[in-house]
Amino acid sequence: MNKTAFKEACDKIVNIDRGQNGIGTLGEKTLHAVLKHYFEPDESKHEIKTGSFFADIANERGIIEIQTRAFDRLRNKLAVFLENCPVTVVYPIPKTKWLFWIDGETGEITKKRKSPKQGAIYDIIPELYKIRQLLINPNFRLCIVFIDMEEYRLLNGWSKDKKKGSTRFDRIPVDVSEEIYINNASEHIKFVPGGLGGQFTSRDFKNAAKINLKTAQTALNILNYLNVVKRVGKQGNLYVYEKI
Repeated sequence: MNKTAFKEACDKIVNIDRGQNGIGTLGEKTLHAVLKHYFEPDESKHEIKTGSFFADIANERGIIEIQTRAFDRLRNKLAVFLENCPVTVVYPIPKTKWLFWIDGETGEITKKRKSPKQGAIYDIIPELYKIRQLLINPNFRLCIVFIDMEEYRLLNGWSKDKKKGSTRFDRIPVDVSEEIYINNASEHIKFVPGGLGGQFTSRDFKNAAKINLKTAQTALNILNYLNVVKRVGKQGNLYVYEKI
């Protein structure tokens, strides 16, 4: 992690480009653009055509793809890239987030409010499930980046206060707090929380990781597929697992 390089990327994309053009002109691409310049400041290595696809970054370390959501859209592209070189998928998670609300009619922006939710490594689990077959490829790498950010949302939701079901307008990175690298299939052990006994169920996993049961079950499905854990029995209607 390089906070200086991250600040330089923010200065380039957020403080200069956004300052000249105004909030939202870069849309959801703001976060993506900052990360692209953070991981590779040399713009000549951005958007490089590889086969029939374009890589976000292609340099001496291989290909870097920055994906903020919808990993299912990556499957075909990754399958091609992974045949030729190491590929690192970068996934940003908001560690600390401040919310701003925008009135679509007046353009008025509220004062920022700190979101009570803190990002966790398990936020990526639903996305990883979509590409679980590719996680065993020896060329696959994962980088989870925890970022402090400001999020702007439109007051256009269906609830009385117009917040529920609202549209995310833009996300502005402020700082980087942590990076977690997973360089091969076995390193997905980092998703297994401490404090688990020799054998455990998805409910035990849920309690140790402080996540909901569905996410715990999805995580264990992935980890079982990657031979990080294995099923050794059942307890009621729940599988019993142990680490390999």
